[in-house]
Amino acid sequence: MTNDAIADAFSLLSKLMDIHGENSFKAKGYSIAAYNIERLPGELTEMEQAEIFAIKGIGDAIGKKILELNQTGEMKVLKDLIERTPSGVLDMMQIKGLGPKKVATLWKELGIESLGELLYACDENRLTLYKGFGAKTQANIKESIEFVLQNQDRTLYAHIEPYALEVERLVQAKFPDAKTALTGAFRRQMEIIDELEFVTTVPLEELADYLENEGFVLEEAPSGALVARGGRNLPLVWHPAGEDDFGTQLFQTSASEEFLKAWGVIGRASTEEALFENKGVPFIIAARRERAEPSRNAVLQPEDIKGIIHSHSDWSDGAHTLEKMASTAKAQGLEYLVISDHSKSAFYANGLSEERIKAQHEQIAALNERLAPFKIFKSIESDILNDGRLDYSDQVLATFDLVIASVHSNLNMPKEKAMLRVLTAIRNPFTTILGHPTGRLLLSRKGYPVDHLELLDVCAASGVVMELNAHPRRLDMDWRWLEDALARGVLTSIDPDAHAVEGFADTRYGVLVAQKTGVGPKQNLSSFSRAELEAWLAARKSAKGI
Repeated sequence: MTNDAIADAFSLLSKLMDIHGENSFKAKGYSIAAYNIERLPGELTEMEQAEIFAIKGIGDAIGKKILELNQTGEMKVLKDLIERTPSGVLDMMQIKGLGPKKVATLWKELGIESLGELLYACDENRLTLYKGFGAKTQANIKESIEFVLQNQDRTLYAHIEPYALEVERLVQAKFPDAKTALTGAFRRQMEIIDELEFVTTVPLEELADYLENEGFVLEEAPSGALVARGGRNLPLVWHPAGEDDFGTQLFQTSASEEFLKAWGVIGRASTEEALFENKGVPFIIAARRERAEPSRNAVLQPEDIKGIIHSHSDWSDGAHTLEKMASTAKAQGLEYLVISDHSKSAFYANGLSEERIKAQHEQIAALNERLAPFKIFKSIESDILNDGRLDYSDQVLATFDLVIASVHSNLNMPKEKAMLRVLTAIRNPFTTILGHPTGRLLLSRKGYPVDHLELLDVCAASGVVMELNAHPRRLDMDWRWLEDALARGVLTSIDPDAHAVEGFADTRYGVLVAQKTGVGPKQNLSSFSRAELEAWLAARKSAKGI
């Protein structure tokens, strides 16, 4: 091993010991050893044992570890620490501004074990609640993580959308007489994107020359296609088409195999609309071309959202005041805001004590008088405890207009434990909405395992709404559950989980995945008008006797 590799091993050992709270004196010694080894004039692999042990700052214990590295290529104590450390925590150590003590805080106190979870915590303004993490530090960490994630080979729809549309616009502007359109998983509004696909009538040789001149790198491509890679790490796949079969190529590349098999012979057409006319069936948007028999219901639109359900203010871990959250929602033409700050068990998010709940309700009453007819509904995102109970008494829960129950802690549960915990919460008469039902973070955390059909059955029996958390890192519940929810009469609620006014816009991403299904305004709680929501809540409370 080179001196640099040996020094890196001791540096990592020092940092991991700090993170795990082990002997700080030893950890500092390994850090000093790393520093000294980097500056040695000769390679340790070329020295005799006695020569190594005689080096200032090395000594017997560190010398033996150097010999171990030279002889085996690894250090047992370091290997053991790495095995005890989640891989995502190791990734966090590479982020600028995160030293061992900060990483230890993030892991041990906030339960963060991946870059995706850390980015989500930054979005929720959660880091600033801890010593050593100011607003500037949080912003710098977020910027560093986003840079790393942008260079991964998979990404979220929301994160790649601006880039995808810009590439499409550039090619359309360069070749205005040709047809070019996004297709593939992006056009089907899938939540995770592995590649960006386009259909184009631009001759591929001309397109290749243009892309190379713009700094794109051409890659080996399947027969008849062009593949390039640009400022983002995703491959850009270009499918050629003629004027007379552009619609055919667009249709074939923006539908699932299951859908295409059910369709049968496609035919040749310049537009997709012509294909549907020739088939004698109503047009089906690309987002719904997943199943053999897609829903024919009207497509939910972003403008069908009438209010913001599930939001956080600076009463807990939000970035903005309750007044700003409400006045911004009103200015955007929305009819109401459901404020659902974190509950008292969420100490990491400045959760509300019973006394603070009372004070917040007083502020809500005053704001409602001033903002009428706009309304702030009193809510809470109540933690589901390990045994399924919510973390307030019935008397406190009764003071809210509605309650969102969510799991935030101890997510590494077996299926049986997760189901018992969540079903108990659903059966609580005060639970109105089950928040982000699996706790997943796309590309970062799988979430706890559940039987979604049983969850939906109990929601139906209990009159509980299943949230579709619209934050692009969550999109939880999975859109693939929505048809099962519709079949059982279970309402969904497309909610942004906004921790700042900018978060309201995330509702759109929930709508985009919901468009893949038959969910319409009547099946989505956040599409209810203020009057409809008030009536629905009153009827529900009456039926529950609360």
